[in-house]
Amino acid sequence: MSKFVHIGYGNIVNADRITAMVNPDAAPIKRMVHTAREEGKAIDATQGRKTKAVLVMEDGQLVLSALLPETIATRAQE
Repeated sequence: MSKFVHIGYGNIVNADRITAMVNPDAAPIKRMVHTAREEGKAIDATQGRKTKAVLVMEDGQLVLSALLPETIATRAQE
């Protein structure tokens, strides 16, 4: 059975499909997000708030969250 994790503001993702959770402040991650937005592979789940975590999914899509990576990781381990 798949485990889902709440990533903020009513948004939920499949925890089994998350490859990495990274901080969006690094330049390589900013480029990766920019490229994903251009290709239509970015899912913005921030509800208009500042992006604090980028979730890299198995299929190469990026999910942007307004919660810190540490918070999401804690929720995924529960």
